[in-house]
Amino acid sequence: MIRDITIGQYYPSESVMHRLDPRVKLFGTLLFVVSLFIVNSFLGYIIATIFLGAIIYVSKIPLSFIMKGLKAIILLLLLSVAFNLFLTKGEIVFQIWIIKITKEGIRLAVFLAVRLIYVIVGSSLMTLTTTPNDLTSGLEKSLHILNKVKFPIHEMAMMMSIALRFIPILVDETDKIMKAQIARGADFESGNILKRAKSLIPILIPLFISSFRRATDLATAMEARCYHGGEGRTKMKPLKYAKRDGVAYAVIILFLVVVLAESIIVPRIPALSIFVV
Repeated sequence: MIRDITIGQYYPSESVMHRLDPRVKLFGTLLFVVSLFIVNSFLGYIIATIFLGAIIYVSKIPLSFIMKGLKAIILLLLLSVAFNLFLTKGEIVFQIWIIKITKEGIRLAVFLAVRLIYVIVGSSLMTLTTTPNDLTSGLEKSLHILNKVKFPIHEMAMMMSIALRFIPILVDETDKIMKAQIARGADFESGNILKRAKSLIPILIPLFISSFRRATDLATAMEARCYHGGEGRTKMKPLKYAKRDGVAYAVIILFLVVVLAESIIVPRIPALSIFVV
């Protein structure tokens, strides 16, 4: 499961998504996540599914590779669904002893599960199709207006980029440490919760030591290259919009308009009330 984390990884490919300006992908990801909290009907999620499916197709990233990243959040997903399914009050459709399942609980559980999955998949698509350097440049360029109020946007973008870059590195390091400990006879599968938690100590200690060592090496390397923040720095490859970026912006805005129209118009039309549960 450790190796199934896809957020922070980059999947090289020659697709339109990979060639888009990182500012477009940041803007699109933000609007897509916002739209997921706007829609509140089956029709809205059908629209979001079609849009997300089209993006996955254009990115040329295998669906199996994207979906395996969901294994890391399966426990959080199950807990969220269970809480909404069994603790939501409303019209009871099934009951055993004190366990009650309501119509409203089913609706909230399904919508929450879909929303959480789509947020993870949408965010993963951004990092899978954008290199850390491009992501840093996109963040810095998108929020450059904050420099006028002395906000260290370059440093913030650099920290976020380094954090994303360290995710796959730490995942690989954790996998190597686990395999080494298993070869020495460690058991991470059997026993109660307390025993399993104690068995993680031989993983966490070397992982923390390795992380601090990598962070120290990175800081030393940046100082050796006379890095002192973003003031006065220039870009070797400055970002420039292309025609495809304008088309992408238009598609993203059209998607948001459709979602907003659906959330406002559909509930008011009795013929379409079947989609609003």
